[in-house]
Amino acid sequence: MSERTPPRRNRNRSRNRGGAKTQPKQQGSQKKAAPKVDPKEFWGDPELMPDRIDGIEHSPDVRAVITSLGRPPLSGNETAAEHWFSMVYERAAFLAGALAAAGGLDSTAESE
Repeated sequence: MSERTPPRRNRNRSRNRGGAKTQPKQQGSQKKAAPKVDPKEFWGDPELMPDRIDGIEHSPDVRAVITSLGRPPLSGNETAAEHWFSMVYERAAFLAGALAAAGGLDSTAESE
């Protein structure tokens, strides 16, 4: 008489979609709401804020701070890196000026 072996179950958990059992929720374990924060207490007194700057002026040299740090530490490619970095700085300064003009903060827009 030969014994029959029981069929093997698939042990791969990713294919066994219905095998995970969830624990029932407990009745008294509801999450407590976080205490509300008063915005005035969080941000502080608005009277202590600095005065608004009405006019933003463009810098004559947008690369001045970066140039003061020295050449980029890219051995053999310093000249090309300086060129591309300066293009990025000038483009960022141009876009900042455009945003200032769009927001009415540009000092040259007020004088016209």
